[in-house]
Amino acid sequence: MDTNQQLDFLLNYLINERQDVIEIPDDNFQKRNLLRSLMNVRPPNPIDDEFLKIQDEFLTNETLSKELVGVEDIRESDGKLMLWQGDITQLKVDAIVNAANSKLLGCFIPMHGCIDNVIHSASGIQLRLECDRIMKAQNKDEDIGKAKITSAYNLPSKHVIHTVGPAIAQGFKPSDLDCKRLASCYASCLDIASYHNLKSIAFCCISTGVFNFPQKTAAEIAIRTVNEYLDSNETSLEHVIFNVFVDEDYLIYKNLLFGD
Repeated sequence: MDTNQQLDFLLNYLINERQDVIEIPDDNFQKRNLLRSLMNVRPPNPIDDEFLKIQDEFLTNETLSKELVGVEDIRESDGKLMLWQGDITQLKVDAIVNAANSKLLGCFIPMHGCIDNVIHSASGIQLRLECDRIMKAQNKDEDIGKAKITSAYNLPSKHVIHTVGPAIAQGFKPSDLDCKRLASCYASCLDIASYHNLKSIAFCCISTGVFNFPQKTAAEIAIRTVNEYLDSNETSLEHVIFNVFVDEDYLIYKNLLFGD
Protein backbone atom coordinates (compact mmCIF):
# COMPACT_ATOMS: atom_id res chain seq x y z
CA MET A 1 0.00 0.00 0.00
CA ASP A 2 1.58 3.30 -1.07
CA THR A 3 1.16 6.61 0.76
CA ASN A 4 -1.89 7.68 -1.25
CA GLN A 5 -3.58 4.35 -0.65
CA GLN A 6 -2.82 4.59 3.07
CA LEU A 7 -4.33 8.07 3.18
CA ASP A 8 -7.48 6.93 1.40
CA PHE A 9 -7.84 3.93 3.72
CA LEU A 10 -7.48 6.07 6.85
CA LEU A 11 -9.96 8.66 5.60
CA ASN A 12 -12.57 6.11 4.61
CA TYR A 13 -12.22 4.31 7.93
CA LEU A 14 -12.75 7.46 10.01
CA ILE A 15 -15.63 8.69 7.84
CA ASN A 16 -17.38 5.31 7.96
CA GLU A 17 -16.83 5.13 11.71
CA ARG A 18 -18.66 8.43 12.08
CA GLN A 19 -21.50 7.16 9.86
CA ASP A 20 -21.14 10.46 8.10
CA VAL A 21 -21.15 11.66 4.51
CA ILE A 22 -17.97 13.60 3.83
CA GLU A 23 -16.62 14.13 0.34
CA ILE A 24 -12.95 13.22 0.10
CA PRO A 25 -11.06 15.87 -1.90
CA ASP A 26 -8.80 14.94 -4.82
CA ASP A 27 -5.91 17.14 -3.70
CA ASN A 28 -3.48 15.30 -1.39
CA PHE A 29 -2.81 18.38 0.73
CA GLN A 30 -6.53 18.78 1.39
CA LYS A 31 -6.82 15.05 2.05
CA ARG A 32 -4.09 15.27 4.67
CA ASN A 33 -5.82 18.20 6.35
CA LEU A 34 -9.08 16.25 6.39
CA LEU A 35 -7.32 13.30 8.02
CA ARG A 36 -5.87 15.54 10.72
CA SER A 37 -9.27 17.13 11.30
CA LEU A 38 -10.98 13.74 11.65
CA MET A 39 -8.28 12.60 14.07
CA ASN A 40 -8.66 15.83 16.06
CA VAL A 41 -12.39 15.41 16.64
CA ARG A 42 -12.38 11.65 17.23
CA PRO A 43 -13.28 10.71 20.82
CA PRO A 44 -11.01 8.23 22.64
CA ASN A 45 -12.93 5.14 21.58
CA PRO A 46 -11.40 1.73 20.78
CA ILE A 47 -10.08 1.39 17.24
CA ASP A 48 -9.22 -1.42 14.86
CA ASP A 49 -5.66 -2.79 14.86
CA GLU A 50 -5.50 -2.58 11.06
CA PHE A 51 -6.21 1.15 11.22
CA LEU A 52 -3.45 1.65 13.78
CA LYS A 53 -0.98 -0.37 11.71
CA ILE A 54 -1.60 1.69 8.58
CA GLN A 55 -1.78 4.95 10.54
CA ASP A 56 1.58 4.19 12.16
CA GLU A 57 3.20 3.44 8.81
CA PHE A 58 1.80 6.67 7.37
CA LEU A 59 2.75 8.91 10.32
CA THR A 60 6.17 7.31 10.80
CA ASN A 61 6.93 7.97 7.15
CA GLU A 62 5.92 11.61 7.67
CA THR A 63 8.15 11.85 10.73
CA LEU A 64 11.13 10.39 8.90
CA SER A 65 10.61 12.85 6.05
CA LYS A 66 11.21 15.76 8.45
CA GLU A 67 14.62 17.16 9.28
CA LEU A 68 14.94 15.54 12.69
CA VAL A 69 17.02 17.30 15.34
CA GLY A 70 18.89 15.64 18.19
CA VAL A 71 20.78 17.29 21.04
CA GLU A 72 24.00 16.93 19.05
CA ASP A 73 22.51 19.19 16.36
CA ILE A 74 21.64 22.07 18.70
CA ARG A 75 24.36 24.71 18.70
CA GLU A 76 23.00 27.28 21.17
CA SER A 77 23.78 25.96 24.63
CA ASP A 78 25.15 26.91 28.02
CA GLY A 79 25.99 23.82 30.01
CA LYS A 80 22.88 21.67 30.26
CA LEU A 81 20.58 24.43 28.97
CA MET A 82 19.91 24.60 25.26
CA LEU A 83 17.81 26.78 22.93
CA TRP A 84 16.27 25.63 19.68
CA GLN A 85 13.74 27.31 17.41
CA GLY A 86 11.43 25.12 15.34
CA ASP A 87 8.70 22.50 15.32
CA ILE A 88 8.84 20.46 18.54
CA THR A 89 7.71 17.36 16.63
CA GLN A 90 11.11 17.35 14.89
CA LEU A 91 13.03 16.83 18.12
CA LYS A 92 14.63 13.41 18.60
CA VAL A 93 14.97 13.57 22.38
CA ASP A 94 13.87 11.48 25.35
CA ALA A 95 10.81 13.64 26.05
CA ILE A 96 9.01 16.66 24.71
CA VAL A 97 6.63 18.67 26.87
CA ASN A 98 3.06 19.26 25.77
CA ALA A 99 1.08 22.24 27.06
CA ALA A 100 -2.18 20.40 27.70
CA ASN A 101 -5.59 21.35 29.05
CA SER A 102 -7.10 19.93 32.22
CA LYS A 103 -8.89 17.11 30.36
CA LEU A 104 -5.48 15.91 29.08
CA LEU A 105 -7.04 14.44 25.91
CA GLY A 106 -5.58 16.78 23.31
CA CYS A 107 -7.23 19.55 21.33
CA PHE A 108 -10.55 18.67 19.67
CA ILE A 109 -10.67 21.75 17.41
CA PRO A 110 -9.95 20.64 13.82
CA MET A 111 -6.58 21.90 12.53
CA HIS A 112 -6.07 24.18 15.53
CA GLY A 113 -2.58 25.64 15.73
CA CYS A 114 -1.96 24.98 19.44
CA ILE A 115 0.93 22.73 20.39
CA ASP A 116 -1.47 20.23 21.98
CA ASN A 117 -3.13 19.73 18.59
CA VAL A 118 0.17 19.58 16.72
CA ILE A 119 1.65 16.94 19.03
CA HIS A 120 -1.44 14.70 19.09
CA SER A 121 -1.83 14.98 15.30
CA ALA A 122 1.75 13.85 14.66
CA SER A 123 1.73 11.17 17.35
CA GLY A 124 -1.46 9.39 16.32
CA ILE A 125 -4.74 8.11 17.74
CA GLN A 126 -2.97 6.08 20.45
CA LEU A 127 -1.83 9.18 22.33
CA ARG A 128 -5.41 10.26 23.08
CA LEU A 129 -6.29 6.67 24.02
CA GLU A 130 -3.41 6.48 26.51
CA CYS A 131 -4.29 9.88 27.97
CA ASP A 132 -7.89 8.71 28.33
CA ARG A 133 -6.77 5.63 30.29
CA ILE A 134 -4.75 7.87 32.61
CA MET A 135 -7.65 10.24 33.16
CA LYS A 136 -10.18 7.46 33.77
CA ALA A 137 -7.86 5.93 36.36
CA GLN A 138 -7.37 9.35 37.96
CA ASN A 139 -11.11 10.08 37.81
CA LYS A 140 -10.68 13.86 37.88
CA ASP A 141 -9.27 16.67 35.79
CA GLU A 142 -5.52 17.21 35.83
CA ASP A 143 -4.41 19.84 38.33
CA ILE A 144 -2.60 22.96 37.16
CA GLY A 145 1.13 22.56 37.68
CA LYS A 146 1.11 18.75 37.61
CA ALA A 147 2.35 16.47 34.82
CA LYS A 148 1.86 13.01 33.31
CA ILE A 149 4.11 10.99 31.01
CA THR A 150 3.06 8.88 28.01
CA SER A 151 4.67 7.17 25.09
CA ALA A 152 5.26 9.36 22.02
CA TYR A 153 4.12 6.76 19.45
CA ASN A 154 4.92 8.11 15.96
CA LEU A 155 6.91 11.13 17.13
CA PRO A 156 10.72 11.01 17.01
CA SER A 157 10.88 11.55 20.79
CA LYS A 158 10.49 8.62 23.16
CA HIS A 159 7.94 10.22 25.48
CA VAL A 160 5.52 13.11 25.81
CA ILE A 161 5.16 14.80 29.19
CA HIS A 162 1.83 16.58 29.49
CA THR A 163 1.42 19.51 31.86
CA VAL A 164 -1.40 21.97 32.49
CA GLY A 165 -0.30 25.57 32.86
CA PRO A 166 -2.24 28.48 34.33
CA ALA A 167 -4.60 30.38 32.04
CA ILE A 168 -4.63 34.17 32.30
CA ALA A 169 -7.77 36.14 31.43
CA GLN A 170 -7.31 38.47 28.48
CA GLY A 171 -6.04 41.85 29.64
CA PHE A 172 -5.02 40.67 33.13
CA LYS A 173 -1.56 40.12 34.60
CA PRO A 174 -0.59 36.78 36.18
CA SER A 175 -0.94 36.65 39.95
CA ASP A 176 1.70 35.31 42.33
CA LEU A 177 -0.27 32.04 42.39
CA ASP A 178 -0.22 31.88 38.58
CA CYS A 179 3.56 32.31 38.61
CA LYS A 180 3.97 29.59 41.26
CA ARG A 181 1.76 27.24 39.24
CA LEU A 182 3.78 27.85 36.08
CA ALA A 183 7.00 27.13 37.97
CA SER A 184 5.36 23.95 39.25
CA CYS A 185 4.72 22.84 35.65
CA TYR A 186 8.45 22.93 34.92
CA ALA A 187 9.42 21.29 38.21
CA SER A 188 6.82 18.52 37.78
CA CYS A 189 8.09 17.73 34.28
CA LEU A 190 11.68 17.64 35.52
CA ASP A 191 10.66 15.34 38.38
CA ILE A 192 8.98 12.89 35.99
CA ALA A 193 11.90 12.97 33.57
CA SER A 194 14.35 12.29 36.40
CA TYR A 195 12.17 9.51 37.84
CA HIS A 196 12.20 7.78 34.46
CA ASN A 197 15.95 8.27 34.10
CA LEU A 198 15.63 10.43 30.99
CA LYS A 199 18.65 12.31 29.70
CA SER A 200 17.01 14.99 27.53
CA ILE A 201 13.80 16.99 27.73
CA ALA A 202 12.45 19.74 25.48
CA PHE A 203 10.10 22.33 26.95
CA CYS A 204 7.64 24.28 24.87
CA CYS A 205 6.65 27.78 26.05
CA ILE A 206 4.02 26.61 28.53
CA SER A 207 0.90 28.81 28.91
CA THR A 208 2.08 31.54 26.52
CA GLY A 209 -0.27 30.65 23.66
CA VAL A 210 -4.03 30.58 24.11
CA PHE A 211 -3.48 30.64 27.90
CA ASN A 212 -2.18 34.25 27.60
CA PHE A 213 0.76 34.12 30.03
CA PRO A 214 3.13 37.04 29.19
CA GLN A 215 6.05 35.63 27.19
CA LYS A 216 8.96 37.33 28.95
CA THR A 217 7.65 36.61 32.45
CA ALA A 218 7.02 32.98 31.46
CA ALA A 219 10.54 32.63 30.08
CA GLU A 220 12.07 34.09 33.24
CA ILE A 221 10.10 31.63 35.37
CA ALA A 222 11.05 28.72 33.10
CA ILE A 223 14.78 29.41 33.15
CA ARG A 224 14.89 30.21 36.87
CA THR A 225 12.94 27.06 37.79
CA VAL A 226 15.11 24.80 35.62
CA ASN A 227 18.33 26.30 36.99
CA GLU A 228 17.15 25.95 40.58
CA TYR A 229 16.08 22.36 39.93
CA LEU A 230 19.39 21.37 38.38
CA ASP A 231 21.31 23.04 41.21
CA SER A 232 19.26 21.40 43.97
CA ASN A 233 18.53 17.87 42.71
CA GLU A 234 20.38 14.82 41.58
CA THR A 235 19.00 14.14 38.12
CA SER A 236 19.63 11.94 35.12
CA LEU A 237 19.03 14.92 32.84
CA GLU A 238 21.98 16.03 30.74
CA HIS A 239 20.17 18.35 28.33
CA VAL A 240 17.22 20.69 28.95
CA ILE A 241 16.05 22.30 25.73
CA PHE A 242 13.89 25.39 25.55
CA ASN A 243 11.99 24.96 22.32
CA VAL A 244 10.56 28.15 20.83
CA PHE A 245 8.60 28.61 17.64
CA VAL A 246 8.07 32.31 17.04
CA ASP A 247 10.87 34.87 16.67
CA GLU A 248 9.72 36.91 19.67
CA ASP A 249 10.15 33.96 22.03
CA TYR A 250 13.50 33.11 20.47
CA LEU A 251 14.85 36.60 21.14
CA ILE A 252 13.52 36.59 24.70
CA TYR A 253 15.14 33.25 25.54
CA LYS A 254 18.38 34.06 23.73
CA ASN A 255 18.77 37.27 25.72
CA LEU A 256 17.93 35.61 29.05
CA LEU A 257 20.17 32.60 28.45
CA PHE A 258 23.14 34.08 26.66
CA GLY A 259 22.88 37.87 27.01
CA ASP A 260 22.73 40.40 24.15
